[in-house]
Amino acid sequence: MSGEENAPGSSGDYMIPGWGSVEFGRRLGLKALGATAAVGGVAALSGASAASAKTKSHVIKIGYVTPKTGALAQFAAPDSYVIAQVKKSHFFKKGMTIGGTKYKFEIIVKDSQSNPSIAGQVTQQLIQASGVDIVVTSSAPETTIPVSAVCEAAGIPCVSTVCPWEAWWGGVSSSNSIGSHGQAVGTPPKYCSMFFFGVPEFVECFLPMWNRVQKTTNANRVYAGMFPNDSDGNAFRAAWPPTLDAITSATGGQPWTFVDGGAYTDLSTDYSTMIQTFKTGAGGKSCDFFVNAPLPPDFNTFWKQASQQNWNPKLATVAKVMLFPADVYALGALSNNVATDCWFAPNAPYHSSLDGTKASAFAAGYQARTGQQWVQSMGSTYSLFEVVIEALKHVKNPKDRLSVANAMKNVNYTGMCGPLNFHSKAGPAKGIATIKPVGIQWKPGSKQLVGGKKFAWSPWIVDNTLNKHIPLQATLEPTNA
Repeated sequence: MSGEENAPGSSGDYMIPGWGSVEFGRRLGLKALGATAAVGGVAALSGASAASAKTKSHVIKIGYVTPKTGALAQFAAPDSYVIAQVKKSHFFKKGMTIGGTKYKFEIIVKDSQSNPSIAGQVTQQLIQASGVDIVVTSSAPETTIPVSAVCEAAGIPCVSTVCPWEAWWGGVSSSNSIGSHGQAVGTPPKYCSMFFFGVPEFVECFLPMWNRVQKTTNANRVYAGMFPNDSDGNAFRAAWPPTLDAITSATGGQPWTFVDGGAYTDLSTDYSTMIQTFKTGAGGKSCDFFVNAPLPPDFNTFWKQASQQNWNPKLATVAKVMLFPADVYALGALSNNVATDCWFAPNAPYHSSLDGTKASAFAAGYQARTGQQWVQSMGSTYSLFEVVIEALKHVKNPKDRLSVANAMKNVNYTGMCGPLNFHSKAGPAKGIATIKPVGIQWKPGSKQLVGGKKFAWSPWIVDNTLNKHIPLQATLEPTNA
């Protein structure tokens, strides 16, 4: 897409002034490429990739980079179960005939340790030592951007997920940026694709819940932002207010006032000043709505202190936290009716494109096998392998790196996470497919059953503005009365 094009996506009609940069993603990508010098540079990686592509092996090697350990480990908790289910599916179990030749599959898993530098290093290992043909990766910019940047430099097809597309776009190519309409400006990478959503979808997921609670409670149209001085926090701080303002204006809504809590340091322990700022609010009105993008332990500390200091917003909509049961149980009763986004849910009317397993059975199987509560990252991880198979159905030679990469950019199918179209004219750019998230609130879960399992807390779908195909499960309620 050229710099003047306006992609007609969900935010295509919204002018987003001062959208901010994707500099944090770019830094992650450049850092990963800089680290390749330790293993001979980009030329060595490209050479290893080319040599592997010329082999006559009838095995398609797929590398999977994931944060099995470290701060992002909750995203990877279901990995073992998901990979086991993938391996049981038809193509991965029986092999796949491509161009008249039967190929088998091998999946090689590498732990990024939730560290961007290590994410890049293990990707290099997959390319040079393991000779992988394709790389898939998931879970936050700190993992997906370094992996994608290394793959792009080496000429290895790669598909990633669970990363705001804006950050990924700038991280894979240092010349790419985001335009004033929120569109992707620059040239799509040759070898990398991704699926997830961006800041406009976050806003479009949260804003309908804000509007409904504001209307029923007559709450102040003043919202607090808890954004740390890190990559995600600074990106949200730059993007959220102008995006929210643009969408509100375009839809004829009343304006909102933003109160910034300040660019605090990750793992801070005292949020008293921030909480007082939110209580003071703006224009004589306290902050009745709340949005954030912190590390999970920081939100835990902040939310407890907010309750102790009697700041109780009418609705809390959080990003990056409360995605996983562990976050919820750590807060106990303070989790009640905290809302967040959801991109995979057991009650969604979707099923595997690999073997037909329904989303409900997929989640129930995880709970039966592990005794743990389902988590939404399991759906997106599974879909990585669906995308690979969909792409391979349309190539003549799976060892032709560019052919596979181009096929990925043309994938259009419906699977475990619903419909994914990597070449939609409504998408940000070719090679980026967007999921439409729904809004959930954490509520006592005694009445919600997934595979006959009961848990003390469960995520209940309370808003489906962006995806009417996923049914509501409960009524949206204020976080605090």
